Amino acid sequence: MSDWDDGREPPKPSIGKLVERLSEQATRLVRAEIELAKTELKTKVAHAGIGIGLFVVAGVLALYGLGWLFYAAFEGIAVALAPWLSALLLGVAILVVVAVLALVGKSQLQRGMPPTPEKAIKSVKEDVAALKGGATDQPKSGDVR
Repeated sequence: MSDWDDGREPPKPSIGKLVERLSEQATRLVRAEIELAKTELKTKVAHAGIGIGLFVVAGVLALYGLGWLFYAAFEGIAVALAPWLSALLLGVAILVVVAVLALVGKSQLQRGMPPTPEKAIKSVKEDVAALKGGATDQPKSGDVR
């Protein structure tokens, strides 16, 4: 039971106390939004970095694959026996690896682009809308504060 069960209303906080509470909550909100934006950007930049790295590896391996394919064509023309066949198979295998790396790299780049903190922007817009429409002390479901 509370002290106010006897029918009396609890005392209302002063304007100064309300302004102080608003200031504290606004500061916490801004800090939380900045932290969300930083976290989101770190994730996107990491995905972009992985994608770029995989594209570089794919490019290097593609050059090796082309080298082996040229070597296979040379051997095939020169002798038309087993050496060219083995070189051809090796070249094709390298190019298969290149294709897989390129697809994974593309996927990673798409996950990291564009590097905007979409969740943070959405959250800030919701906060601004709540302030314009009259904010409450009750957080929305799913809010992490």
